[in-house]
Amino acid sequence: MGIFSSFFSMKRELAMDLGTANTIIISDGEIAVNEPSVVALDPTTEKTIAVGERAKLMYEKTSEKIRVVRPLHDGVIADFNACEQMMRGLINMVRTSRHLFTPSIRMVIGVPSGSTEVELRAVRDSAEHAGGRDVYLIFEPMAAAIGIGLDVNAPEGNMVVDIGGGTTEIAVISMGGIVSNNSIKMAGDDFTADIREYMSRQHNVSVSERMAERIKINVGSALAELPPAEAPEDYVVHGPNRITALPMEVPVCYQEIAHCLERSVGLIETAVLNALSNTPPELYADIVKNGIYLTGGGALLRGLAQRLSNKINIPFHVAEEPLLCVAKGTGKALANIDEYPCLMR
Repeated sequence: MGIFSSFFSMKRELAMDLGTANTIIISDGEIAVNEPSVVALDPTTEKTIAVGERAKLMYEKTSEKIRVVRPLHDGVIADFNACEQMMRGLINMVRTSRHLFTPSIRMVIGVPSGSTEVELRAVRDSAEHAGGRDVYLIFEPMAAAIGIGLDVNAPEGNMVVDIGGGTTEIAVISMGGIVSNNSIKMAGDDFTADIREYMSRQHNVSVSERMAERIKINVGSALAELPPAEAPEDYVVHGPNRITALPMEVPVCYQEIAHCLERSVGLIETAVLNALSNTPPELYADIVKNGIYLTGGGALLRGLAQRLSNKINIPFHVAEEPLLCVAKGTGKALANIDEYPCLMR
């Protein structure tokens, strides 16, 4: 009888960083899935053809018989069916032992701190349709702070700037809650769009979204002058001439990319200053002492921490493994649900 009761009481526990660019799932305290937030669907039946990396390889390369979708834009769900299909496919990637019955899934999901009630409801509904039975939500900057290893329940102020694919989340955290926050729709995808526009305008070459992302990774910078040890070599871009369609080969240096990202990085600077202006003086003093933590993929932009430190006169620290901070934080929150009142049901 005990065996049968254990079958019925089985519960999987998954923590998910549902990001605009990448989705990370943690199971049993380890990263089980780290895949692009992309799904390929049959446009006629809406059935899933591929998810994650396999789907991303099809992006901008498919015929009309395959619809490749990024279901999230600016940190929120733009295509509900595609998001549900993607979540279901990624959850199925998590290796589990064979069960006689489908286990119920307890989930903790990171969401942007600027989400409306409607957007939070959309994430919860998608998770439930994808198999979640007990779904908790946590704001991404709070999850990032937990993932960094900060004591978010302490009576001390800490500021986290999480630069993701669709949004930049800026939050001051103390006593287990977010005291002040600022969420802007300016992040990694906007950097990529800036680079595409710059290459078209300045070099007259058409580049795909994926090529612009490769440029960002190889020569992306927030500063026009980097120390020699950090300065990357020029990156050679291949693409068609925008007017003649003849092939072009264009070397791109990091100084050019710093110039083309100037406006977008400036908007993040302004958002950080706005969040600081709304911070109570006692917590502000803690932040000056502790510094500000950068997480998310945007934290990897060369020279960003130095530029922000110079502009705001507060030390900025790039977290260890910034891409994984939110996922690690959701995992810790899942393992210790009773310790984090910030979790939303």
